Amino acid sequence: MPVLNDATHVHAAVESILSQDYAGPVEVLIALGPSIDGTAELVADLAALNEHVHVLENEVGSTPAGLNIGIRAARYPVVVRVDSHSMLPADYARVAVEVLERTGADNVGGIMDARGETPFERAVALAYTTKVGLGGSAFHVGGEEGPAETVYLGVFRRDALERVGLFDESIKRGQDWELNRRLRETGGTVWFTPRLAVTYRPRSTLNRLARQMFSTGLWRGELARRFPASNGIRYFIPPLMVLGVVVGTLLGIGGIVQAALGQAPWLLIGFAVPLVYAVFVAVATLVYARGRGGATAGWFLVVLPCIHVSWGVGFVLGYLALTSNIAKHTGR
Repeated sequence: MPVLNDATHVHAAVESILSQDYAGPVEVLIALGPSIDGTAELVADLAALNEHVHVLENEVGSTPAGLNIGIRAARYPVVVRVDSHSMLPADYARVAVEVLERTGADNVGGIMDARGETPFERAVALAYTTKVGLGGSAFHVGGEEGPAETVYLGVFRRDALERVGLFDESIKRGQDWELNRRLRETGGTVWFTPRLAVTYRPRSTLNRLARQMFSTGLWRGELARRFPASNGIRYFIPPLMVLGVVVGTLLGIGGIVQAALGQAPWLLIGFAVPLVYAVFVAVATLVYARGRGGATAGWFLVVLPCIHVSWGVGFVLGYLALTSNIAKHTGR
């Protein structure tokens, strides 16, 4: 478990690991990045209270660096990748190992079951788990068990991780997808099963959500540029939407200028693009947020475009090879 400045969630995440009903030996390896919010003290207390919990120093602080530190320190042949925002069901490790043995897969994973506690968080969770939010991947919305492109988190054979050289530490986001790509290219299988559903706590504010989505889109664009043959069309929909809305709005403004100058304002047709998108958001809210409370529905109207725009803008910048410069200045 890589951890950085996450005192709010890490205790519950570790407790969910320690509550597993798996019969075999278990160790909990926390790769702690340089934190200033009390996380270091909290995980130190957890380690002092339980002999199975060990804290490892992650000076770099990034997720892939923390994962690699944990994998290298691990003693056992199965590696369970955990996120500090996630809470594992009690049978998670047992079911995952059973599926690993039954299928012969290199990696087994399931669903990111996003669940919020406030109206805003519930709106974010709803966006995560619907096709209109994050694209409808099986690990977001569910699906049939079988081979997959990628899965949420993952339970790995350690020798498979060593075969492909662990996580690529130059990739700060999307490192799971990239690792699974290498597993598949070297003859391994990534296996999805809906039996593994991990509770995930979404970001709690609009600013944190926008930053998360921008960073995710930025690195997704980087990956699309690096591995053009490995990308589905769904990754390009948000950036195309952003470009369409921007161009349409600029054309519409040009139409207003035309009208002010007494010319035929034919450029006003550009406003059709942002209008169509606004109608899409409104219809999606009616379809998916109906019956979930007025506050959640109201936030969904804001959350959905926040995800699309932040992710889409990030993707464009990442695809234009600006990832390294932006990450250097933002720490993302």
